Amino acid sequence: MPKQLAISHTRTALALLIAASVAGVATPSSAQNVPIPKPAPKGRDGTQLSAQDSKGPITTGTTQAPPNPVIPDPRRNVPANIFQTFDANQKAQAARVSNYLSSLQTLVGNFVQVGPDGSKTKGDFYIQKPGKVRFEYDAPSPIAIIADGSSLAVRDRKLATQDIYPLSQTPLRYLLSDRIDLLKDTNVVNVTADDVFISITIEEKQALIGTSRLMLMVGAKDGQLKQWTVTDPQGYDTTVAIYNVDSSKKVDPSLFKIDFTNYPTPPG
Repeated sequence: MPKQLAISHTRTALALLIAASVAGVATPSSAQNVPIPKPAPKGRDGTQLSAQDSKGPITTGTTQAPPNPVIPDPRRNVPANIFQTFDANQKAQAARVSNYLSSLQTLVGNFVQVGPDGSKTKGDFYIQKPGKVRFEYDAPSPIAIIADGSSLAVRDRKLATQDIYPLSQTPLRYLLSDRIDLLKDTNVVNVTADDVFISITIEEKQALIGTSRLMLMVGAKDGQLKQWTVTDPQGYDTTVAIYNVDSSKKVDPSLFKIDFTNYPTPPG
């Protein structure tokens, strides 16, 4: 893959993760839209916190190996029906996930991200509700994603640039809400459960963009968040699986500060 295309692909994959619902409205002037082929169907094979960008991964307690994210079948077709109804079991599962998400205040750990072409990247994440998150990608990626409660920045340390999106228009707002009732506050189009996962799919339709989806997956046994998948209006998936998760750590507030001085936002 040519170097320029690889760079554009990386930035596009990140946009799918944190701004799938706004990518079609206003593409940042420092980013380019590059067509990405859909992947072939895949199986199920599958502390002290610093604000310095150059810091490596920080983990505490029992360290887990990176998981193999469960990649949704790209041929799936989730029914989109505003009159969708759910049985008592589905409602109970949605309530369980809602209560879990609402109970969280902080969350730190590691993540594995799988892009639309199957490429994997890893890093660390930090969440402080409501509205604050930071994703630090491992080297050689120069990318960090930061939300300060109202805005979300995709920062490139190598290029010393960042793209800004309204947090309210990104799928991450559901994970970062202080309290949430998924069936009342979002457009849930699918609720499924098996012995391993409870999966809830949220759909958003916007006239100028199209339809995007966010699928949350929590453990059926422990009720803990395991991964999520963002599907952009073109049907491309970006999946993030988390591990080494700790919900008891205090997070340095400076981690969520968007630096407009050292990382100027391009005009337009």
